[in-house]
Amino acid sequence: MKVALLGAGRIGTFHATTLTAHPDVETLIVADVDEARAAAVAQQVGGQAMSIDAAIGSRPDAVVIAAATSAHASLITACLDAGLPTFCEKPIALTWEDSLAIVDRVEQQSGVLQIGFQRRFDPGYAEAKRMREQGELGTLYSVRIAGHDPAPPHEEYIPASGGIFRDLHIHDFDILRWVTGGEVEEIYALGTVRAFEQFARYGDVDTSAAVLQMADGVLVAMTGGRHDPRGYDIRMELFGSRESIAVGLDAHTPLRSVEPGVPPPSEPGYRDFTVRFGHAYRAELAHFLELARGRAQNPCTGRDALEALRIAIAADRSRAEHRPVRVAEIR
Repeated sequence: MKVALLGAGRIGTFHATTLTAHPDVETLIVADVDEARAAAVAQQVGGQAMSIDAAIGSRPDAVVIAAATSAHASLITACLDAGLPTFCEKPIALTWEDSLAIVDRVEQQSGVLQIGFQRRFDPGYAEAKRMREQGELGTLYSVRIAGHDPAPPHEEYIPASGGIFRDLHIHDFDILRWVTGGEVEEIYALGTVRAFEQFARYGDVDTSAAVLQMADGVLVAMTGGRHDPRGYDIRMELFGSRESIAVGLDAHTPLRSVEPGVPPPSEPGYRDFTVRFGHAYRAELAHFLELARGRAQNPCTGRDALEALRIAIAADRSRAEHRPVRVAEIR
């Protein structure tokens, strides 16, 4: 296969390594608005560097978009125009209108667009979903979600990120829908700046919390933050009438018990998302290559991404208006 990778930043470089290691990828084209950066990544992985227009025009078998969020919508549109199977990191776009327009077009022309929510390929989340589907949890009572970065992003990233709910927590909103099989009905969200004033300069926050109610009555408590000195902390806990389980609880969990006699964690906390979810990213792209060849179903559609964005927008509205917001308000 010939694959075009659009975007040679941090996640793009990680994807470049993953793609060139895949046995079915014969040619990798690397493109970026910074042509020198594209050339450096291409040289590093043994690929070919091109401009973005040239990469799309080269008629690759598949395209992987890992560019800046602000470029996602235009790049997806260009790939749809060219009839190319496309994978795009979340989100499709930061606004509801732009995202909906692309999703509608993909569905109308039966295009192939897989969105990058890699947690769906993590064994822990997959097992939690299986247990819920098989009834092993019994009646699901409540869910707790934690999403804490080890360190805040550089300031230039903040104004284009969409804010903590569309950037950090959109993964939580997607995996909540996927694992529970339910839809969020209402959310009450809060946010504050506790340590990093650069977030306040852009109307964003470094610490967040929310309470969500699912349509079937399940209650969800969620916390998030841009700094955890012990490492990258991504967890999900599900409490049911038959079983209580946790995803992300292992030797690397960046949390230390202060109960007498309990030993400290045996391993250092996860450094970042590429370490915690490296295997999931590889499985995700391997699945996309099968999807591009018509040999697999789409595991994460544009419609899935749109629903996660709907919850994030409701969270933003809740924080701004200091009230619970029904997700149905977002149209």
